[in-house]
Amino acid sequence: MNNLTPQPTPYPEVNLVLQQLLTNAQEVLGDHFVGLYLYGSLASGDFNPQTSDIDFVVVTSDELSTEMIAALEGIHLRLRDSGLKWARKLEGAYLPLHALRRYDPDAAPCPAINEGRFYVDRPGSDWVIQRHVLREFDARLAGPSLRDLIDPVLPDDLRQAIRGVLHAWWEPMLNDPTWIRMGEYQAFAVLTMCRALYTFQQGALASKPVSARWAQQTLGERWTSLIEWALTWEPATSSDNLSETLEFIRYTIERS
Repeated sequence: MNNLTPQPTPYPEVNLVLQQLLTNAQEVLGDHFVGLYLYGSLASGDFNPQTSDIDFVVVTSDELSTEMIAALEGIHLRLRDSGLKWARKLEGAYLPLHALRRYDPDAAPCPAINEGRFYVDRPGSDWVIQRHVLREFDARLAGPSLRDLIDPVLPDDLRQAIRGVLHAWWEPMLNDPTWIRMGEYQAFAVLTMCRALYTFQQGALASKPVSARWAQQTLGERWTSLIEWALTWEPATSSDNLSETLEFIRYTIERS
């Protein structure tokens, strides 16, 4: 069994959850385990303890059996209910090695976890983006480097992936904004729109904070205050910016 790289993140409680995830995954997968990697803000260095998730991928040697998937569900449910501070913020998937090379919308479904919910589904178009982060940041906690195992993601592929996420996930919220009625999710939405707009113009992927500062400088005064609110959002913040958030989502989609 492998241990994590010493202090893989600056957050001891996050490291504790990652070590438990690694140990459990290796116990279930055995020789099918290839590696554990981070994407998202922990990989890019822009992790926000107030709002960020622990984004991970476990790479396996091949597709997993029904029995292994059931065992993985068991360890994730136990980890979710363990009382560890960050256990419910795990978001990730178990992908076979051959599926990393390039995004395939017809790939076999794979196990995934999102804030305590375990399910099996095909990777969405957002995995074009995640593959880019995995390759470029190569934030590995156990296993070989992924740089030579993932093809470079072209700028137009990034744009197309983000366009797909906007229309599949965010556009329906213009008619049913139930999911973003809470301030936390409004802030998340605003920063996600900033990152989408940055990628459309630059053909590159930047962190949410970097994209937000770029958007404040580029988009003009109309959105400056909303973006600043999203950047500085904390759980104690009680303000509601639902209408402005929906307008910013609409603005972004219209430019996609």
